[in-house]
Amino acid sequence: MGIMYMKHVKFFVFLCILTFTVSCGQQKKYVQYKVKEGETMRAIAQRLDMKTSDLLRLNPDVGRKPEANSVIVIPNKKIKASNSITKGKTVDDKITEAAKNEAALKNKEEELLNELKKNFVVYEVKKGDTFYSLTRFYNVSQENLIALNPILSEGLKVGQHIKIKAIEAGDTSENYIYEDVIERNISLKVALLLPFSAKEHSGTESKDIFQRSKLANMVTDFYLGAEIAIDSLRKQGINIDLNVFDTEKNGTKIKTILAENNLNKNDVVIGPLYSEEVEIVANKVNAPVIFPFYSKNQSKFSASKLIKTSPEKKVFREELTAYIKDNFTKGNLILVGDGKSESNASNAIIKQALQSHDSISVVHILKPNKGYIAKDRFLKILKPNQENWVVLTSGNTILVADAINSLISLPENTSVRVFTFNKGKAFDKIANLKLAKVNLTYVSDEYVNEASASTQQFNKQYAKKNNALPSFSATKGFDITYDVLIRLASGDDLKDTFKDGASFRVESKFDYSSKAFGVSENKGLFIVQYNKDLSLTRLK
Repeated sequence: MGIMYMKHVKFFVFLCILTFTVSCGQQKKYVQYKVKEGETMRAIAQRLDMKTSDLLRLNPDVGRKPEANSVIVIPNKKIKASNSITKGKTVDDKITEAAKNEAALKNKEEELLNELKKNFVVYEVKKGDTFYSLTRFYNVSQENLIALNPILSEGLKVGQHIKIKAIEAGDTSENYIYEDVIERNISLKVALLLPFSAKEHSGTESKDIFQRSKLANMVTDFYLGAEIAIDSLRKQGINIDLNVFDTEKNGTKIKTILAENNLNKNDVVIGPLYSEEVEIVANKVNAPVIFPFYSKNQSKFSASKLIKTSPEKKVFREELTAYIKDNFTKGNLILVGDGKSESNASNAIIKQALQSHDSISVVHILKPNKGYIAKDRFLKILKPNQENWVVLTSGNTILVADAINSLISLPENTSVRVFTFNKGKAFDKIANLKLAKVNLTYVSDEYVNEASASTQQFNKQYAKKNNALPSFSATKGFDITYDVLIRLASGDDLKDTFKDGASFRVESKFDYSSKAFGVSENKGLFIVQYNKDLSLTRLK
């Protein structure tokens, strides 16, 4: 309590001194500046020839996109004299001609943009945007973009406002792509905490280690993927100091690592792998702590420094429910559960949410009778020559297999489409041909597009360095590490970057909640569908 009080006192004294320096006008080391419409802290910092992070430190209560007419503190000695700053004027009056012209242009464009936004998703092209990044984020084709915006045949240009797609009825969501920006001369210090258990495996041949230990494979692959991410970022000019710690078996080494190393010197800590350990670390260090894999215990996390990279299971259910509400128009809706408490609860929640929609009045629920659901029970509910959407709310292997077998052998005039938010091992045991026959549509935290440029580039880099194609864990290691470090490379606080949009990496989407206090969690998910030809299509 005393330490926290002292920190607040020091900060208050600092502000008082700073305010006095500004107001008395003697030293004029710092001055006040009124933010203009559309200005960002990065743009202001560039005009002052200083780092964005330094400007943010001078204004700890101001985000990277301050409100127009708000007052910030800037270093007076760094203001450059140029054609855009007129001598004899106060700092508040030194508005550049370019800014005036830009404001006038924005006013002229505003009516047109507002009119466009009534019917289209509109996006302003930023530095670094590519057709690939836009089509991946918004799930549209390059051909459609050019058809809506013929000028794009000449390529993307920074500052363009382009139409992405027509707004469908009921679609009120706004999407923002996170813009990768690297601060000049940025340096990052990173700690990676993983249970390699090197001592335990000492003396054992590597082939034997990886044949008998799934954990060893997962941890090693994650690390190798993270290495590729760090190599890539270093090539982009980011100075990264990586420190790797072996946390060994659960609970055996983590306290020693904390006692013997000052992890507060790091900009971010990735790991540990175990939920019990990551809470200990997050309560001890001031840096953000990244939890890299899903755990059923993560819903209990409370440390404000913790960042969960894997969405909660209830978010999967919410994502599927929202998709059905947005896309179902008429027909038949059936929820199929296993009769157990978890499945029953999901059925009740989904049914209530769906029936709140204007176009959905009836939602049927089927549960097993004597351990299974007979085909004739489906036939009593399914309607011929109509859409029949069946949602499997259970991951029970027997139930899922029986349901799929019943639904692929229906009369020709009765078709179904099967959905699930819980595509686990039960579905992995069913032939893809069967899943394709019912157009299985599911929620996933990964979407692999082997034809994409990012996937091919990562696979090539990984294979060149490791003589093998990357596993799921290796790609996850790359995606998490790259996303966290490129956000930190902006010079902004990591949680502040969460407010600036979602990001897509090789196989993952990162769309974090931006809580100032409390655990931040990723809600980035995909809606994926099996096609008749066994290919996969991303629907959302």
